[in-house]
Amino acid sequence: MNPLIRRVLAAAALGLALATPAGAKAPNIVFILTDDLDAAAAAKMAQVKALITDQGTSFQRHFVNVSLCCPSRVSTLRGQFAHNSTIYGNNAPNGGFEGTYSKGLESSTIATWLQDAGYRTALFGKYLNGYPHTAPSTTYIPPGWTEWYSPNGGSPYSEFDYDLNENGTTVRYGSADSDYLTDVISDKAVDFIRRSVEQHAGQPFFAYVSTYAPHLPATPAPRHADMFPELQAPRTNSFNEADVSDKPTWVREAPLLSESEIATLDEQYRSRRLSLLAVDEMVKRIVDTLQALGQLDNTYVFFTSDNGFHQGEHRLASGKMTAFEEDLHIPLSVRGPGVPVGATVDALTANVDYASTFAELGGASTPGWVDGRSLVPLLQGQTPKPWRQALMLSHGEVGGEPRPSGMAGLLEPPDPFDTLAIDIPMYTGLRTADDYTYVAYLNGEFELYDNSKDLRQLRNRYGDASENQRARLAAWLAALDGASGEALRQAELRPPPACPLVSTRCQAQLPRRRTAAP
Repeated sequence: MNPLIRRVLAAAALGLALATPAGAKAPNIVFILTDDLDAAAAAKMAQVKALITDQGTSFQRHFVNVSLCCPSRVSTLRGQFAHNSTIYGNNAPNGGFEGTYSKGLESSTIATWLQDAGYRTALFGKYLNGYPHTAPSTTYIPPGWTEWYSPNGGSPYSEFDYDLNENGTTVRYGSADSDYLTDVISDKAVDFIRRSVEQHAGQPFFAYVSTYAPHLPATPAPRHADMFPELQAPRTNSFNEADVSDKPTWVREAPLLSESEIATLDEQYRSRRLSLLAVDEMVKRIVDTLQALGQLDNTYVFFTSDNGFHQGEHRLASGKMTAFEEDLHIPLSVRGPGVPVGATVDALTANVDYASTFAELGGASTPGWVDGRSLVPLLQGQTPKPWRQALMLSHGEVGGEPRPSGMAGLLEPPDPFDTLAIDIPMYTGLRTADDYTYVAYLNGEFELYDNSKDLRQLRNRYGDASENQRARLAAWLAALDGASGEALRQAELRPPPACPLVSTRCQAQLPRRRTAAP
């Protein structure tokens, strides 16, 4: 049976609103993915708020499994946790485009599934870190994409002076205002949408729109460069945290930020905010184009990020990869047919859920190894019971093989945090539905935060936790770490039966060494 027909019949049997009315064309999907945008910064984007959040549903507890670009993007494309994709970093062999390509992971993604279901698919902007190094050619296009517009040379992170692989032809962009990358991505995406509607009227489309903003250096569009001169990073309770005696060693060893470091951090915060103004304008262009073409009521528009970002919290210079809330919590707002307007979702959701969601919306089949859950019921105002009660967190080996010097501009610039002599030990952990963050480091240290009472994570409560609570969390983490697909989704629903405290599985569960192979 056709997957779309199967989904429609299943929804009708449950009494749910149909994502695609009988006889109608399958919905279009526009997925807007920013780079290093934390949930707090996203909330300040006026057009995103007015055109997506306020016209649809926002997800209040939406997180990433790994707070790093390439692992997160592979989870987005395939719906897998990092311990199953084995992509942990931005470089080969355990990450980056090279690792993804060498493992053959591109052969089965949301692009191939939707294309098989009859969609026109297109990617605009950032793909995977290191693309196209080790591919057969610099104009390589991964399977499943009808159209392709992704940088393959130059310095795309600077927003100027880059090469773009446009459907197999490399096009050079320079330093003119019109070459600003976010605007070029916007132009290409709008043109694809228009041509899809005008020239392929009977065929739905999937547009994967992926900006480099606000990743540092976060170059703003020239028209925005002089705006908001007084902006500075929020001085929250955790900003340049004075007492970190409760934190793991790697945080305790970090010195307080100096005045000059804080001044630099403020400059970076302002640049990031300014770079998002062009993204906000892009969102408006896309929504306005859909409206003008009569497609807005049959299009799902998603807005999110690949990971969060910290800027001064817990005395840490700008960066990501930690298990702190700023790095894990990402925005997700969705508008579309049947999506409740002005609603919020408090269920525990994650970036591993996108692939299953897009597949269900488009009537596509997914492989049995997919770990994520479809968000479609939540987009219809329904929360399935039971639903995920714990989300697994990971941080593996992020180093890797050196790349050719000629690729320097294509590579992700290091965050200020990356340049410090601070090494975050590998860890696994849990973000639970009852608002706990549990982290088990490979070096034997632990963190436990009650986020409902300690939003800024100022007090590590692991030392105060009972042995039963520690054993419960460790056993739950162990159950998730060894699972995939349906078994993993079942393990997310509840902790396993309590183990004897003498069990090494339940006591001080530590992450396995995260390398290229499981």
